[in-house]
Amino acid sequence: MKNNWIVIAALMGFLGVALGAFGAHGLQNYLGPQDIETYKTGVFYHLIHSAVLLAIGLSGAERFTKAAAFIFAGIILFSFSLYLYSLTGIKFLAFITPLGGVSFLVGWALIAYYGIRGNSKS
Repeated sequence: MKNNWIVIAALMGFLGVALGAFGAHGLQNYLGPQDIETYKTGVFYHLIHSAVLLAIGLSGAERFTKAAAFIFAGIILFSFSLYLYSLTGIKFLAFITPLGGVSFLVGWALIAYYGIRGNSKS
């Protein structure tokens, strides 16, 4: 599973950089300041959590697999809903974003839980 998370992290990192560049260079003349900020928030969380996925993949620790799955779901639900919301203004998409936030929180909580549990077995 280690290599899968490394590949997923690399793809998410690539997409985060590409979407960030698209936002910075391709959307400035089309979106208002608030929509640009919303888009930037999506990119910020996308890239941070891509790095977390990479760290999990590089660790090779199988116990973090569930955490990685929640982090990955968070990127999809949180960041991509913000991208689409900022581009389309469809209000329904704003209701998906908190589900991504909860996914991030569960992922981080699982990292802490399995980190503590793993350390207590050493």
